[in-house]
Amino acid sequence: MAFALMDGFRLLVTAALGVVLMVASAWWFLTHRGLVRWVALALVVLSPVVLGFLFVRAHLLWTVVLVLGLLGAAAAAGREALARDRVPATMPEHVVPPPLRPFLVMNPRSGGGKVGRFNLKELAEQLGATVVLLEGPGTVDVEAVAQDAVAAGADLLGVAGGDGTQALVAGVAAEHGLPFVVISAGTRNHFALDLGLDREDPSTCLAALTDDAVELHVDLGEVAGRTFVNNASFGAYAEVVQSPAYRDDKRGTTLEMLPDLLTGQGGARLTARADGVSVEGPQAVLVSVNPYEMTDLAGMGRRARLDTGRLGVVAVSVDNARQAVGLLRLAHDRGVTRVEAPQVVVTADTPEVPVGVDGEALVLPTPVTCTIRPQALRVRVPRSRPGVPPPTPALNWVRLRHLAFGGHR
Repeated sequence: MAFALMDGFRLLVTAALGVVLMVASAWWFLTHRGLVRWVALALVVLSPVVLGFLFVRAHLLWTVVLVLGLLGAAAAAGREALARDRVPATMPEHVVPPPLRPFLVMNPRSGGGKVGRFNLKELAEQLGATVVLLEGPGTVDVEAVAQDAVAAGADLLGVAGGDGTQALVAGVAAEHGLPFVVISAGTRNHFALDLGLDREDPSTCLAALTDDAVELHVDLGEVAGRTFVNNASFGAYAEVVQSPAYRDDKRGTTLEMLPDLLTGQGGARLTARADGVSVEGPQAVLVSVNPYEMTDLAGMGRRARLDTGRLGVVAVSVDNARQAVGLLRLAHDRGVTRVEAPQVVVTADTPEVPVGVDGEALVLPTPVTCTIRPQALRVRVPRSRPGVPPPTPALNWVRLRHLAFGGHR
């Protein structure tokens, strides 16, 4: 700003207007369709190009480079401060004998065919496990398969597949007090991530069947009687996932549905209540088994622990472009309500509401009640595993302001 004032106030005003135009154009792109959307996209792309040209013409390119370098240094300092502020946490490990009759369910299509690519069935059988492949024909009742295995004498249940399948079998394991094994053969496997397992090589998870393993006692969530291990989402994300076109074209379906969802013209009007807090009309509600990192709005980050006995609740209400961009940049927390509670009730102005449960699309009658079962699941994991290192913190300006002025959590 100082150099721009020295060399021309007009350039400073132009730069400010360019930033405003980019922010507004990004909002128009998300909330409109047709010609307006693509004009907005063009403005988002062209605005920084034009600004760069103007700075070069004014012989101030070196100033831009200097400012970017200072911003990079500031970001590094902020992340270091947030990393030091983070309190490390680990879950207690319990030493237990290896299973005698382990039973594993494997989805050969999950994760692009990881079961076959890593020879998981053959390796598990070499360790004494009985393996059932979910090959059809038709839809396989995974819970019934797990219940039959328990009736036949299985003393451990496990899944090689996505989080939705993991949750179904985990519910059966918890019901019978049996240990459970997670094999990270899904696409994202958030549950495996938070357990500290290796998501790149799912075969390493099979060490949980040996004597070189330990148990973790973790919480389970329930929504309308269905078990979930990660989260249940309501509102914008659940509406998008519910679309039949979503699985074939995730990006296109999201762009097509976002305008109505963000402007309140599509979907049900929600109300979320938890621990005496009521949020009216949020665009999205995320209920997670234990809270996600404070730097994460969409449930795509990590949970430091899985045994706190509390649901994490994030309700997002965005009314305009400034709020939306501020939330995405974590510059403020206006429009976000965070609560930790043992129970959450979500109601709507419709008799049924779409819910995304561990990535699976469901439609549930309202009101929808989410609860937590503290340390209900015994998860057996390899003693030697990558673990859960503290994630690199995003620049949460709200938390940085608290740190700078001596605030505490």
